[in-house]
Amino acid sequence: MATIKDIAQAAGVSPATVSRVLNYDPAMSVSDGTRKKIFDIAEQLNYKKSRKRKPSKTQTYRIGLIEWYTEQEELDDLYYYSIRLGIEKKTQELGYEILRMFQNDSLDQLKDIDGLIAIGKFSPAQIQQLEQYSNHLVFVDSDTLNAGHSCVTVDFENAVRKVLEHFINAGFDQIGMIAGQERTSDQASLISDPRLTSFQQYLSDKGIFQADLVKVGSFSSESGYQMMTELLSEHKDKLPSAFFISSDALAIGALRALQEHGIHVPQDVSIISFNDTSIAKYIYPSLSTVTVFTEEMGKQALHILDQSLASEEDSIPYMVKLSTKLTIRESSI
Repeated sequence: MATIKDIAQAAGVSPATVSRVLNYDPAMSVSDGTRKKIFDIAEQLNYKKSRKRKPSKTQTYRIGLIEWYTEQEELDDLYYYSIRLGIEKKTQELGYEILRMFQNDSLDQLKDIDGLIAIGKFSPAQIQQLEQYSNHLVFVDSDTLNAGHSCVTVDFENAVRKVLEHFINAGFDQIGMIAGQERTSDQASLISDPRLTSFQQYLSDKGIFQADLVKVGSFSSESGYQMMTELLSEHKDKLPSAFFISSDALAIGALRALQEHGIHVPQDVSIISFNDTSIAKYIYPSLSTVTVFTEEMGKQALHILDQSLASEEDSIPYMVKLSTKLTIRESSI
């Protein structure tokens, strides 16, 4: 029996494109020629939508879980670790078998999986590669709707607004930022920090954005330390009294740089970071931070995948965007 993958291979397009065309997805933008080609090939191959198999009491789905981080990188940044825990807890509840993989593992292990969850950021080429292993593909922490796949993301815009409103209401009018920037593991795509975009837009609208108070580097404590050290050197006695920092790891490094220079937090400088990983509450001073419900992100991803596997029709991609909570601790006024 012909499959969507067979049609995709013959048409020279992705399985996700074939699925959306055959399901008459109105949001799918392809040429009339490509659309006709897909339907013609489907007819030639005598393609028929098959009823999805459902797990019985003695049969479970086999789910692939792939991270864009290596295992060591995950330990250095507990954000993705927490997302993975959420997925694994939900798979246990559902009785599914899970195959866990990291960025440096061979994709050959993904053969014979029923569905796949990808955590992190992936380039278009990497997404196409993952599509070869399953049509049931969900992404966590990146917007992949344009690529034809459902995803779970965070409401960065409102999260940043909450932070900046808190600072402004506390009387701060000079606010700095330490932001992150990343590349996909194949180095093909540069990923800008959506928090920085929201930060710049909000403060520009208020007329108080200062580009010289912003630093961008990698998401690590070492990078946070280096960027704060540079800001201390550049601004000396005119350092802003409030900083928004894009991750807890960055904030830990920045905090160390401030402490080495005899600057007290929050008496001299207030800090609010992002993610609220488990370490945020245990360092000194404990970090005020935006709480991201990472385990829930993982659970929602598996819920989407579960719906896709159980459906008798090919699913139309959609996004789940989760809210956040501003958690105030000792590092900010």
